[in-house]
Amino acid sequence: MRAPEALGALGFETLAIHAGQEPDPYTGAVVPPIYQTSTYKQDGVGGTRGGYEYSRTSNPTRNALEECLAALENGTRAFAFASGMAAEDCLIRTLCRPGDHVLIPDDAYGGTFRLFDKVLTRWGVSHETVRQHDLEAVRRAAANRKPDLIWVETPTNPLLSIVDLKAIAGLAHEAGAMLVTDNTFASPYLQRPLDMGADAVVHSTTKYLGGHSDVVGGAVVVKDEELAAELAFTQNATGGIAGPFDSWLTLRGIKTLAVRMDRHCANADRIAQMLTGHPAVKQVCYPGLAEHPGHQLAAAQMRGFGGMVSFRVAAGPDEAVAVCARTKLFTLGESLGGVESLIEHPARMTHASAAGSALEVPADLVRLSVGIEDADDLLADMRQALG
Repeated sequence: MRAPEALGALGFETLAIHAGQEPDPYTGAVVPPIYQTSTYKQDGVGGTRGGYEYSRTSNPTRNALEECLAALENGTRAFAFASGMAAEDCLIRTLCRPGDHVLIPDDAYGGTFRLFDKVLTRWGVSHETVRQHDLEAVRRAAANRKPDLIWVETPTNPLLSIVDLKAIAGLAHEAGAMLVTDNTFASPYLQRPLDMGADAVVHSTTKYLGGHSDVVGGAVVVKDEELAAELAFTQNATGGIAGPFDSWLTLRGIKTLAVRMDRHCANADRIAQMLTGHPAVKQVCYPGLAEHPGHQLAAAQMRGFGGMVSFRVAAGPDEAVAVCARTKLFTLGESLGGVESLIEHPARMTHASAAGSALEVPADLVRLSVGIEDADDLLADMRQALG
């Protein structure tokens, strides 16, 4: 495998295809093999081949994925997990201790909120929500509570707010806190938080990185070697690793990440523009729109504006649910980032766990994951669904 410094000089599209994916030295196969094994023969006690002894600790297929992810995020090391939530849990348990305090977004993925609110509170980690695109609000919260960790999403899920990563990294580090960025919505193709001061990046690789709605996975990427060693220990100790076949599927998806994201962005822009002028829609949330409050910031820190669009239905919650039921090409379902377009009602689906909290989403909100189908077909489907 190439040395990290050599990989760093290559373009993103090249890294996505080649990082961690040298042809197999035994056969010349251009696709890394699936090492579907739990254990490895040792040449004498302690005489491992390449350091492999047990696949919870290390597996060649998973290692190939991790090397690729580290290169794409411009990190030092990456860790692949069985799901995005497994990645989040391992990272938080590595960074936090009972008694620690975390600032989380007031607009975040419902599963992340559930993890902090229902699981980690029992472990003694407290949290509070803050509107993170309001830097003064973050500054006040950091001054008042001295958080140990600030957890960021940008764009946020589902309202697609944009957070200034460089500025919030500065605030976090001034307060003595670590900064974690969930980069799932953007993917490393559109945004590299580590380059803007984040200490760790998390992904649900189920989404854009895998890209085909056929695999569940998660990842953490870091630059600091000491933090990497601590993560490696926690990952091995807790065991929520990505399996060999899931790692292989995710690598397969990553190869086309750049071209898929370009199409996701182009299609989402056309959908957002149409929705903006539609009488059945009262608000469109998409950072690619000039009127979006985070538009200029998104243009500065992202390569493109992403494939996610949310909008509020003028006739209210019941009609929002009806719109979700009337689409034909947009499939009603949770998740996002696949090649097919999805539609969902966050208040009753992905963000139901946030009901009654500071993260409760508007009941008239609809969220779209815009796929890579023909844009004219998607536009026609959305127009007929809106009536």
